[in-house]
Amino acid sequence: MTTLRLASLAGTTAVVLAALAGAAGIAPAQSIASRVARVSNGTVRMTFAARPGICGSGNSIMHSNGRGRTTWGDNWNTSRDVEWESDCSLGPARIVLDRRDGELADIRFYVGGRWRPAASDVVDLGTVPAREAADYLMSIAQSEKGSMGEKAIFPATIADSANIWPALIRMARNQDLPRGTRTQSVFWLGQAAGDAATANLKDIVLDNSVDREVREQAVFALSQRPGDEAVPALISVARTNKDPEIRKKALFWLGQSHDPRAIDLFEELLTKK
Repeated sequence: MTTLRLASLAGTTAVVLAALAGAAGIAPAQSIASRVARVSNGTVRMTFAARPGICGSGNSIMHSNGRGRTTWGDNWNTSRDVEWESDCSLGPARIVLDRRDGELADIRFYVGGRWRPAASDVVDLGTVPAREAADYLMSIAQSEKGSMGEKAIFPATIADSANIWPALIRMARNQDLPRGTRTQSVFWLGQAAGDAATANLKDIVLDNSVDREVREQAVFALSQRPGDEAVPALISVARTNKDPEIRKKALFWLGQSHDPRAIDLFEELLTKK
């Protein structure tokens, strides 16, 4: 189980995310940010379609077949906003935004279940288009300078049919964003399907203008790709990267792969004169 807030590099089991196309919704897309902005002090909540097969219970979000779990927040199976009747309740996704003095004070995120009765200061936007919800969350990630930007990323990855990977790449390279936001961007980019994710992660590793912690996260994200993608990319990093610490990280994850190609590289490096 992974606590998203810590973005740990080790022992992470994550939901593999895919970028799809097409979504439908009720609320006008362009109105989400403006409707939220109207609430100066209070709580805003909204619902949107989650990708198929994603379910939740309390702060645990996972595939309905039990393959991979991500914990949102600090407490297991607790919520002040949503209640559940099953161990793993299929979508929709539910976002709660606390607003204080016109600023975003907290983000809470759930999948499935049903809303608890709303207090008087709760504004419910109803069901909004999933892609527009993802765009709104990514705009938070790209504009917030504190922890709210980091917290907005994971919910965006759950939105059905949302293509957020280009934005994740931009954020990973944006030195003006907090390091936690950039690290989260790289981590979830690593869960994207397809060769494009591997190529972009490798580019981030090779870009010495990106600070080392973010590049190390990119090496880890590469290690989580399928073997036919991960091993060649990590071997290339281990052979060519100018930063010795990055090379060490690549070699470490190659050692965890148990791939014959990695063993060949170790033999080559150990016998090299």
